[in-house]
Amino acid sequence: MTHDVIVVGGGIIGLSVAWRAAAAGLSVAVMDAHTGGGASHAAAGMLAPVSEVTYTEEPLLRIGLASLDLWGEFAAELDDPATPLDFGTSGTLEVAASADDLAVLDDLARFQDKLGLPVERLTGRECRRLEPMLAPGITGGLLCARDAWVDPRRVVTALRVRLRRLGVPLIEERAERVEDIDAGAVVLAAGSWSGGLAALPVRPVKGQILRLRGPKGFLGRTVRGLVRGSHAYLVPRGDGELVLGATQEEMGFDTTVTAGGVWELLRDAREVVPGITELELAETYAGLRPGTPDNLPLIGPVPGTRVIAATGHGRNGVLLAPFTAETVVRTLTGGEPGELAAACDPGRFAP
Repeated sequence: MTHDVIVVGGGIIGLSVAWRAAAAGLSVAVMDAHTGGGASHAAAGMLAPVSEVTYTEEPLLRIGLASLDLWGEFAAELDDPATPLDFGTSGTLEVAASADDLAVLDDLARFQDKLGLPVERLTGRECRRLEPMLAPGITGGLLCARDAWVDPRRVVTALRVRLRRLGVPLIEERAERVEDIDAGAVVLAAGSWSGGLAALPVRPVKGQILRLRGPKGFLGRTVRGLVRGSHAYLVPRGDGELVLGATQEEMGFDTTVTAGGVWELLRDAREVVPGITELELAETYAGLRPGTPDNLPLIGPVPGTRVIAATGHGRNGVLLAPFTAETVVRTLTGGEPGELAAACDPGRFAP
């Protein structure tokens, strides 16, 4: 046995687990042929459990809020002059493009109030006061001040630097069979490919995303627009980049960027922030989110194996990285995973 733990998967989830496990004194290695090149490379980096809450996913909300609470310390430990993070805590502004869309946001606000979530209702004029680039026709919105955002690509870079300092090797190989890996424990954090490496119900959900380049301060916070019942989000970066996303497509492992996907994103985002049409189109990309049947991640021991799952995070991989790392390391060191982690037990799908 060469290591206490081998983490299969070098995205934000896998690297975060490896970092925390190494800091806890375990001998760790990471195995991935393309570290940080999957969903982490495509992700917009919204840390938005409040604005993204849905009516049927309250367990996911509780986990998301717990992980958001961990992000401040997590980011502070990673951030230094050699690996600066782009971590913003200015919240999310949800806006409606029409009266019908505003009615939907009003219903959502009542649900958020019922859950005790901090949300402020705003008029269209108040929304434009916060974000002057919004379209004149915006009818109103909600300010979710607790939400945050981060640049996932910078997080991956910072995590790799921390692992190198801790002496954690990155094995640039693709795992074929987790059963054959020589280690005390195997943490499976291979995203959409996890289902092919263990008996887990993980499937790829395609998301097309655009990156625009504009002036610094074009937007001051994440803006989520509701346009004809569909959500379009715009996430700012400190250097002026703006991330537009994202489609949700059940297309298997296809990562083709389509003209229709690009058109759809630009069409909806333009109704929220018309000025985006003047910005440079810097990048188009399609990534694969690892989805599960109930939209909750798989975190914990896989029954009948020595594998610990850390996968199936769907659209919330960046948000849930600190929570997942903390939960997995507790399991690796013989501790209790915690009450919230019970909802993520992979055993819930066992025959």
